[in-house]
Amino acid sequence: MRLARIDTASGPVTGRYENGIVHADDDTHEVGVDGELLPPCEPTALYCVGRNYAETLDQMEYERPEEPDFFIKPPASLLAHEAPIPYPEFTDELTYAGELAAVIDESCHDISEDEVADVVRGYTIMNDVDALDQQGRTARKAFDGSGPLGPWLETELDATATEIEMYTDVAGERRQEATTDLMLFGVAEIVSYLSNRFTLRPGDVIAFGSPANPGLVEPGDTVEITYEGVGTLRNTVVEPAE
Repeated sequence: MRLARIDTASGPVTGRYENGIVHADDDTHEVGVDGELLPPCEPTALYCVGRNYAETLDQMEYERPEEPDFFIKPPASLLAHEAPIPYPEFTDELTYAGELAAVIDESCHDISEDEVADVVRGYTIMNDVDALDQQGRTARKAFDGSGPLGPWLETELDATATEIEMYTDVAGERRQEATTDLMLFGVAEIVSYLSNRFTLRPGDVIAFGSPANPGLVEPGDTVEITYEGVGTLRNTVVEPAE
């Protein structure tokens, strides 16, 4: 089942998504008519794993990590599906990364790998937008608009047991293509690892990294990230607001 959040005139509404309609408990809402989609959850933090594909290590000349290598984006980084990505004025090297992401369903701490499927609400897609010429991961990756997330939450996918194909198209050009079995650390291993360090809260996001990323983006480029069984996250890069 796909769960989506829509920004209606009466406020945010969550419901089952099907063919452009969000079915809530007491009403239906048409996307684009009654409101636009919101990010599919409200996280207290977005935990993002990097260096999780050997292809990325080779491209960026990184050493292979011995355990999951992660950083944190704040909720202010979130953008919804179809929302424009403002090109930050402080960078000349903006790039993208198509990542599978889990959304936590209940508060949990120190869970085992076998328990991960029980605490994940479902899966969505994140674009880990990155200003490559900035110093340090927080400056590069944690700014406003650096975390497009969506379009919805797929609750029936078990990414701990399923190999998922992904691809990213930028301005109609295929830029990324891989499967999740190429990750160095698997979904269950990463969620368990992070839960040993943090109390994960309902709505929190864990993104599992991206395969190699051959290229930058410019204003006008539309980035489409697809994970089979989940959907396609689409956002267009625009000039910064004056």
